[in-house]
Amino acid sequence: MTTPAPSPAAEPVPGPRPAAEPTPAPRPEPAPRGEPAPRLEHGSRLEHGSRPAAERTGPVVARALQLLAAFTPDRRSLTLSELSRHSGLPVSTAHRLAAELVAWGALERDAAGCYHIGLRLWEIGSLAPRGLGLREAALPYLEDLSQVTRENVQLAVREGTEVVFVERIAGTGAVPVLTRVGGRFALTATGVGLVLLAYAPAELQEQVLARPVTRYTERTMTAPHQIRAALADTRARGYAVSDRQVTMDALSVAAPVHDAEGAVVAAVSLVVHHGSASTHALATLLRTSARAISRALPPLAPRT
Repeated sequence: MTTPAPSPAAEPVPGPRPAAEPTPAPRPEPAPRGEPAPRLEHGSRLEHGSRPAAERTGPVVARALQLLAAFTPDRRSLTLSELSRHSGLPVSTAHRLAAELVAWGALERDAAGCYHIGLRLWEIGSLAPRGLGLREAALPYLEDLSQVTRENVQLAVREGTEVVFVERIAGTGAVPVLTRVGGRFALTATGVGLVLLAYAPAELQEQVLARPVTRYTERTMTAPHQIRAALADTRARGYAVSDRQVTMDALSVAAPVHDAEGAVVAAVSLVVHHGSASTHALATLLRTSARAISRALPPLAPRT
């Protein structure tokens, strides 16, 4: 009798494989001692990786300034979508930053949902020493000039390669001008600009002359040799003349304002109808007023 061969042992049925352990998410590096830990955006992901807060303030401040720069004299009121478009920021970022700026007072939001520059920002800006102290010292003499001439009186400083107007008093029936308080203009066209450029460092003069010069009228000087000659004349006689260089109906005469050390820190000008007054007579008035303003300027802060 044949003994049957033993049947092969049944192979074990494989059970379920253990689930793979999830790869742990990278943990942010601890913030250096004394600095706050990085903040999470909406509780989901780090806005700027694990960089410390001190490194993240730059981009945030830059974006806030980008948002504020969307406002111009022609764009004083902006909707959220317009803020986003003119600042180049995403709508969500513009909305978040605008809300923070409104809370601080740098922006204001009206009933229609439009944003405007806030009074808090104006308060901070008015503290600029070259604006506030200079304007307060100069204002009585600017008002005297305005009363005597009934013409446009302007006070300006140089900011980089541009003129910034600190004060302007419009005369009754005076020639219309393109300037405004806080506005900027080219150094090469206006009377105050020519004064400030004439006494600027030589490197800055060359920087300005190396760039294309905007032509406002057919009489605007654009060639470097013309502008250099005008700057030399300004230094030689102590005042500048801009004759129909911005508009064809205006003449501007300007004189320098000096600080206690003799440096030119501002310029004062009269802008009149072309042909209505003698350049020499205007220059005499301006140089007298500029000297008075120079003497009235607050003393320089002691150097430490």
